[in-house]
Amino acid sequence: MLVSATEMLQKAKAGHYAVGQFNINNLEWTKAILLTAQECNSPVILGVSEGAGKYMTGYKTVVGMVNGMLEELNITVPVALHLDHGSYEGCLKCVEAGFSSIMFDGSHYPIDENVAKTTELVKIAHEHNMSLEAEVGSIGGEEDGVIGRGECADPDECKRIADLGIDFLAAGIGNIHGVYPDNWEGLSFETLDAIQQKTGTMPLVLHGGTGIPDDMIKKAIDLGVAKINVNTECQIVFAEATREYIEAGKDKQGKGFDPRKLLKPGAEAIMAKVKEKMELFGSVGQA
Repeated sequence: MLVSATEMLQKAKAGHYAVGQFNINNLEWTKAILLTAQECNSPVILGVSEGAGKYMTGYKTVVGMVNGMLEELNITVPVALHLDHGSYEGCLKCVEAGFSSIMFDGSHYPIDENVAKTTELVKIAHEHNMSLEAEVGSIGGEEDGVIGRGECADPDECKRIADLGIDFLAAGIGNIHGVYPDNWEGLSFETLDAIQQKTGTMPLVLHGGTGIPDDMIKKAIDLGVAKINVNTECQIVFAEATREYIEAGKDKQGKGFDPRKLLKPGAEAIMAKVKEKMELFGSVGQA
């Protein structure tokens, strides 16, 4: 059964580890992540962007697929199904579809409008036993057409949003989505520390987990980050493994063109990457 992410992230923050949010794009992705979480005895958050939700034909399809897998694969670790960078309308659709967690990305609105919309969604989410993530200060790079420069959030604005009753907070600390450029200046731990001091026990979220050096990840966890989002890294290893399979001509051997065989190396590459991240985040054995 799907659970809200609130309890798993409060436990993570208190225990100084982080739970990975791994974005799903199709059946193979979902199955690979769930099996790895079970093997590692780790809680996990399945992230769904609005674009991926649309690609998978809609949020109800996603909920049906995930719930079916939890039962058929005998998944016993805590699993949250989370809308990533949701619009106000997208959040409402996921409430209706049966997600267990939503992120409202109001970072591009003026702070007063972000506050107003977040306040409404907190009430709706909690009525449905769902967790709500909010964002302050846009995350750099591109996420489904939303482009940010890797700004640092204002700690006072973070406190204002945190005080609305949200469950966890994504705050920009110089992180970006996608592959980090060579001239990236790194995470602003000064900003993170100031936000943590203003928001107290609230779990903080680090978006754009791909390509941040391991030592920075560990330091961010020490400073209150309890949820780290990973997407691009899984996409890259999936593509690399699939390319190797085809370039080796394996799709032309026997029934190597069968999608179950063709997609297997990519799925195995995702499993290896997810396991590596769970070990780095410290969530192994924490289910």
